[in-house]
Amino acid sequence: METEIRREIVLPAPPDEVWEALTDPERLAEWFANEVELDLRPGGEGIFRWDDGSERRAVVEVAEGPRRFTFDWGGEDEQEATRVDFTLEETAEGTRLTVVESSPAGLRACAGEWTWALELVAHTPARA
Repeated sequence: METEIRREIVLPAPPDEVWEALTDPERLAEWFANEVELDLRPGGEGIFRWDDGSERRAVVEVAEGPRRFTFDWGGEDEQEATRVDFTLEETAEGTRLTVVESSPAGLRACAGEWTWALELVAHTPARA
């Protein structure tokens, strides 16, 4: 059973702009969940809500802007709990964004979702 999903994309934006898209609740609502509450401090809590009524609660583990953002989140039961780790690396083209989601319970259903999510963040315009 697969216990880790890794996806990577190079974005034509500097790391601080990508960081904002990953950590600012308003920006997250543009490409990820429909409504986001997020306390970015380590140990801080977050809630991601979607229009279909579903939500996932998260706990921030690492927030080292603009390099690394890690949180643990879960579903209705502990079998759905996963860790999501975003790393940002400056490149000549902009920023290499890598997302790794890991779980001992397996991640088959999440693999396609992260490919889709990275494509969405790639098309989220930068703000001045």
